[in-house]
Amino acid sequence: LSPHCNRNRTFFTFFSDFKSNGKVAITATETLVLSLVFVFSLFTNICAIVILAKKKRLVTANCFMMNLFCADILFISMIPFILVTRWSEVWILGDFVCHMVFYVICLSASVTLISLSAVSLERMICIMKLTQAATCNVKVVVGGLFGIWGFSAMTALPLCLFFNVVNVKINGSDVQICTLVWPSTSEEIAWDISFVVLNFMVPGLSIVFSYTKIYKGIEIHIFTFLSWQITKETRERLITSTAYSETHQLKVSQRDFKLFRTLLILMVSFFIMWTPVIIIILLLLIQNLYYSFTIPPTLFLWITVFTFCNSFVNPILYNINLFRKKWWKIIFFCSFDESTDTDTLSRKNATPNISTALE
Repeated sequence: LSPHCNRNRTFFTFFSDFKSNGKVAITATETLVLSLVFVFSLFTNICAIVILAKKKRLVTANCFMMNLFCADILFISMIPFILVTRWSEVWILGDFVCHMVFYVICLSASVTLISLSAVSLERMICIMKLTQAATCNVKVVVGGLFGIWGFSAMTALPLCLFFNVVNVKINGSDVQICTLVWPSTSEEIAWDISFVVLNFMVPGLSIVFSYTKIYKGIEIHIFTFLSWQITKETRERLITSTAYSETHQLKVSQRDFKLFRTLLILMVSFFIMWTPVIIIILLLLIQNLYYSFTIPPTLFLWITVFTFCNSFVNPILYNINLFRKKWWKIIFFCSFDESTDTDTLSRKNATPNISTALE
């Protein structure tokens, strides 16, 4: 039944799926899975925000991470509208919701990855400049948040403009669906390419760049995973970095290395869970060019469900990597120890603590 045609145009139904058999059982299963994703994602993201809010001092990187968790909550806020459409099959939520559902989904994805990029760049700049981030830099945070949300809102704007309620004929009856109607195929191609490059590839590469920049500057060499012992020669190479003057001795916090490792893991999980959606977008373009090629709406839904799971993977991976078993205790019982805050490189006249740099 998909795609559907109207006046010689082909429309993909997205979340509207006109099932012929087993409608109640299938929709009930979809509702159960999406509801679990919604509840679990909401809980884990709120927990992550509480963890960061309970810190004795709030640094710039933590503000951007809180922004990421807020974007995850905004992302899953679209699940109730999807469930309504799965049960009703036709679109009954009006023009405004039709314009906003996919716009918010795309906006949230962009904010998530760019926030990860902002954290990595902020940490890299602080470390390379040998400055400490004892408190939150208000100007950087406000400017960064405006930039992240403004850029994401502008690049996702075509989805808000071109998603419309359209009348199509199903089994002899006129029904309404919410679908994407591009003015031309060339505009669709231009947006697909530019959005993937600007909102996915560039932020992802910036995280990789920041990570490699730090490790090249510090020149950390780990000889064995099981042993924490290092030779005197290695210790001397760690003390004096070739990226700086010989008079500068560097002390890198264990927290910063954990943070960069976590950012890489979050980036990899993001691309794994969003790549199927990007592939579907490209397949929809093919479908518009070749009418014989069709994508089942059910397949699109389950790919979207898989992508929604990224909203609870983010806070779980972040907390497990940085706080391990402490995060439940932090949420419900205790405040943060100062040592868990994000530090940066600092100038020291004494020999750096090598063990903290090897985490």
